[in-house]
Amino acid sequence: MTTENLFSAVLTLSLLAGGALAFGSDVASKHTAPTPVAALAVTLPTVTVLGRRAPTRVAVATATGDDRVE
Repeated sequence: MTTENLFSAVLTLSLLAGGALAFGSDVASKHTAPTPVAALAVTLPTVTVLGRRAPTRVAVATATGDDRVE
């Protein structure tokens, strides 16, 4: 193995272990009893949107020549 391959392998395994540790600590912290939350019902007023969409213009090729990309 070259030094670059060895370094890449060590770095990859370190990141994998660090991610697993962070994920495990986050999961462990969420195993506490949930606190009750009061539910609120909110009713919003009805909104009617009136209007028209502006007409859309379509580009048309009017030149008869070779297409070029610059």
